[in-house]
Amino acid sequence: MTKSIAAFIWIGGLIAWYIIRHPFQRRARAYAVKASLLDTREWALLGVATTGLFIIPGFYCLTGIPSALDRPFSPILAWSAFGPLLGALWLFRRSHRDLGRNWSVTLKLREQHELVKHGVYKFIRHPMYLSFFLLGISQFLLIPNWFAGTAGLVGAGLLFGLRAFREEQMMIDIFGEQYRSYMAETKRIIPWVI
Repeated sequence: MTKSIAAFIWIGGLIAWYIIRHPFQRRARAYAVKASLLDTREWALLGVATTGLFIIPGFYCLTGIPSALDRPFSPILAWSAFGPLLGALWLFRRSHRDLGRNWSVTLKLREQHELVKHGVYKFIRHPMYLSFFLLGISQFLLIPNWFAGTAGLVGAGLLFGLRAFREEQMMIDIFGEQYRSYMAETKRIIPWVI
């Protein structure tokens, strides 16, 4: 594998990411919103995650900037990115499918929102964040640049760290003891661990 092929694989992963999300995003517009935490903080977090996972690595793949922060390209590392990348895409799609009409890009609850506890949600409460972390790991392995390669993990970490607790509080406010019980039965982001 070459550095150019690794960049092509990364861009292909971003395209697949968009293809997965697009139909769910279109369908989500049809469902009325009951509660929303969409505010400046939410927009800022989504902007940081988008910048780290898409804009910075995309810019680097297309321009090679900032080349001063390049690290040696390793074909072995690039090949090892396939596992996390495929895992991220599978988990991203599965999370959307399991949530169905309950899904939204931002922190919103739909009319007749249901607490989803099946599929991947049977094991972890935030599989979509895990998919972001897996995408960030594959980004680091495919992109041999300290800034562009690590930007995804930083973006995903900030999104998760500053949003997950707020999201869980929103779910507690709506579902009460039912969500607390679900929290006791599942891990936050890594099955059987955390």
